Amino acid sequence: MKQNLRLPLIFAGAYLFAITIIHIIPELFSISPDPSTIGLYVLIGFFLQQFLEYFSSGVEHGHVHANKAVSVSGRFSIIVALTIHSLLEGSLLTHDSPFHEKHESYSLLLGIVLHKMPAAFALMATLQGLGKRAIYLLVLFSLASPLGLVLSDFIMLSENIFLIVFAIVCGSFLHISTTIFVEASPEHHFGLNKILISVLGALLAIVVEYLI
Repeated sequence: MKQNLRLPLIFAGAYLFAITIIHIIPELFSISPDPSTIGLYVLIGFFLQQFLEYFSSGVEHGHVHANKAVSVSGRFSIIVALTIHSLLEGSLLTHDSPFHEKHESYSLLLGIVLHKMPAAFALMATLQGLGKRAIYLLVLFSLASPLGLVLSDFIMLSENIFLIVFAIVCGSFLHISTTIFVEASPEHHFGLNKILISVLGALLAIVVEYLI
């Protein structure tokens, strides 16, 4: 299962990293009145994601724990950590900006979808043996990002609060995407197939961001 997820994970990681570099970071710093402070929140987001992964066991970037018994508290912590991350990233899709007026958030939305797909497979593999309960948890996971979008639209976060959330998610995306690259190249061996898949993922991000 883990081997089957590796190339799709690399593709999703490359796309997520590219869209963070060419879309999220330029937009974030262009609309921020205090770039130095925003950089601090990006750093906080990076380490917050590392903290969440202590509880989620790295399911966000395709960690599969199919051969390990997962306790009830372990399953609960995985879902809570994944839900917090998903709520935060879903909240980004409602904000207005010159970038999103042009692209209608398609590039960011696709990045979220791409990195959620391998995570969903890893989650189901980790929770195998739970029967219908695993399906219920998968549904909860899949609804978390849309719920974040709805809540963000309903609450109408102030500009300052939104910028903080935006920066935290930016740091989170940087952590997830770079972790995928590190874990996909054991002993620092990054084969030709992985390089090509990475380039394709980045090229898709460029096409979606600039041409669609």
